[in-house]
Amino acid sequence: MPPMQRVSPALWDKLLHFASFPQTGVSLQQMVMFGSNPSQGTLLRAGTFLAEELPIRLAHRCVELNTLPNQLSEMPSIQRVLGWYAASFEELIYFPPPKLPAHIRDALFSTPSRAKGSAQPLPEAHENVTHHVDEDTPGPVTAALQEKNGVSAPAVGGSQKIRVPIERRYHATTPDLSWPPEVADYNEKFTKCLEGIKRRHDSVVPTVAQGILEYKKARGGEAVDTDVQAFLDRFYMSRIGIRFLIGQHVALNKLDAHPDYVGIICRYSNVHDICQEAIDNARFIAEDHYALFKPPPVQLICPKNLQIQYVPGHLNHVVFEIVKNSLRATVERFGVDAEDQFPPIKVIVAEGKEDITIKISDEGGGIPRSAIPLIWTYMYTTMEAGILDPEFEMSGSDYKAPMAGLGYGLPLSRLYARYFGGDLRLISMEGYGTDVYIHLNRLSSSREPLP
Repeated sequence: MPPMQRVSPALWDKLLHFASFPQTGVSLQQMVMFGSNPSQGTLLRAGTFLAEELPIRLAHRCVELNTLPNQLSEMPSIQRVLGWYAASFEELIYFPPPKLPAHIRDALFSTPSRAKGSAQPLPEAHENVTHHVDEDTPGPVTAALQEKNGVSAPAVGGSQKIRVPIERRYHATTPDLSWPPEVADYNEKFTKCLEGIKRRHDSVVPTVAQGILEYKKARGGEAVDTDVQAFLDRFYMSRIGIRFLIGQHVALNKLDAHPDYVGIICRYSNVHDICQEAIDNARFIAEDHYALFKPPPVQLICPKNLQIQYVPGHLNHVVFEIVKNSLRATVERFGVDAEDQFPPIKVIVAEGKEDITIKISDEGGGIPRSAIPLIWTYMYTTMEAGILDPEFEMSGSDYKAPMAGLGYGLPLSRLYARYFGGDLRLISMEGYGTDVYIHLNRLSSSREPLP
């Protein structure tokens, strides 16, 4: 785990300045179009966007980490995470830009309206409607919210500044030029920088979880209030976005070209195969955990050629988590001795014009209505624990968190679904079972729901 870093007053001044700029959300459609024909010029332009955007996102999170309610910001683990974010911010703002001839710079960074020839502007991204679904949806940290929490909002030099939308700053095609060696050199060094930042943040999820445990202990075991739960939603949604942008850029620079992939985005993700893999993995976990010869059967009803433009890892993670929960509920309701009488879990996939919807139904006994709000809260299942599982803490995996018994499975899965304009809904019939609906936005035009 990286050591804790203290934030100097000079660095705080820069953080507050960058936090005064709004974040720029991008859509899946924009990222696919931008990275479909990568050249050294395209990669440089993508790197330039990240060198501008990532410090702003990191600065927003640093300011929030430092202004959390009820002394949560003072917890050692929260301070450690703040130090990591500040260190990554500092590394990015001082990363040396490439020294390019004037004609190369003009060709690369001309706006779509000025670009000549076949320059194709990026499509406009639409607002992510899940941003306004309900009170649990991640939203911006407003001054009113901070005042409600008893926290003084930091002064960031007046009203928030304005940035030009990404579709007006970039276009999807890059001129066919002979790129000087400085371009490839910059791309390689900046990619290594991003890889280092991603590694630095590997342990953020368990470290923040440990910070919440420290906070709960300091307050005498009180339940974590809704303001802190809302903070965790915002923080983890932002983390998903930061790691996705970094992972996409690293993949474009380092992975060999594949006809079906643009970075880590698969243009033709096979929904049936992804669901089947998630089901098989979840059944294996249940079989091993409960020492079963035959875990509950899972029926998959899905067209075998159904495709969507998506990140396969995100979809696999969400389906795996929901099926795992259904398997656990079914086994614990009927008992491990009822291997031949387990009712099947059904995974039904339907294709609509706007969404692909996956319904996962079980007969695991359902959830009392009074407990429904609690299933969306973090650490609901293990808040009595004083420390975290060391294996989880050191795993560094984005997808391992829900398996560690932290109660992160459902809330994190909902964030992954909402990140690209989808959603995750749950309807339960106490005494019978639960239906979970995973909505995937097949239009790919929703921008990130940035907190």
